Amino acid sequence: MNARVTRGLAAAAVTTTALAVLAACGDTDPAPAAGATVTVDGVRIKKDPALHAMLPDAIKKAGKVRVATDVPYPPFEMFVKEGESALTGLDYDLGQALGGRLGVTFAYTPQKFDGIVPAIQAGKFDAAMSAITDNKERQQVVDFVDYSQSGSGILVGDGNPDKIADLDDLCGKKVAVQAATNQLDLLKTHQAACAKAGKGSVRIQTFPKDSDAQLALRSGKVAAQVLTKPAAGWVAKTADAGKAFDLVEDPAAPGGYNASPNGIAVSKRLPELTDAIQKALQSLIDDGTVTKIYTKYGVASIAVQKATRNAAVD
Repeated sequence: MNARVTRGLAAAAVTTTALAVLAACGDTDPAPAAGATVTVDGVRIKKDPALHAMLPDAIKKAGKVRVATDVPYPPFEMFVKEGESALTGLDYDLGQALGGRLGVTFAYTPQKFDGIVPAIQAGKFDAAMSAITDNKERQQVVDFVDYSQSGSGILVGDGNPDKIADLDDLCGKKVAVQAATNQLDLLKTHQAACAKAGKGSVRIQTFPKDSDAQLALRSGKVAAQVLTKPAAGWVAKTADAGKAFDLVEDPAAPGGYNASPNGIAVSKRLPELTDAIQKALQSLIDDGTVTKIYTKYGVASIAVQKATRNAAVD
């Protein structure tokens, strides 16, 4: 289950304050020129000549990879400042790091989500980074380099007063969730586990918007909120400078519950680009750059340890 299935969740979670905090970090400069030294989250990214040589000739000649992204979708992609075009977010930072390693620029262009894959097929873009779920249907028309696992997470009040550690700890408690989402389905499905354990049912409280559910959590009307884990991590990190909420980290579900792979979608016309991106991503995993980028956005646990390709099995 990917955040893109319930797109409104994360978007509603970001406040003006959160964006201001991010903008103050100073890591949102325009994309550097191809071949320039790149610094992402304090890490200097060096070009790898061997990886650059793997790129398709057209990409090397252009000096850039044309990347589609649907903005905003925090924490993956956001505008630095409302009304302006400069971008930031996990996908943007990771793209700049990949470009630095490959010696080209990852040039982002906003594109409506449902039009991203068709635009790649039409040759308008070389790739897309937009928290896209890798699945078998999409694999028929694009290739994926998988870079995260994304599912549902649990947000609690600062200090986790009810000591919630996993889904089972929600049994018998009031829990907020946005209506008509996969997270609501997750809670309903878990009722059977609560009954089997001899615990009370989850007392589900539905809200029209994710932000409404967070207000209920702030006021103590519920013990927890279930939402996409990337959104939960971002809210925990940014709301009231990180002092309003905590993210529950369940070791049994590091990417979140019912997690599925997110991938960088690459045109099937450019297999060399897929190969180069996969190897560049693995190099950034190995040297710790990926961890630093994900940590910045409060979602270190959704990062993968191995850059796989077309990992989805259903």
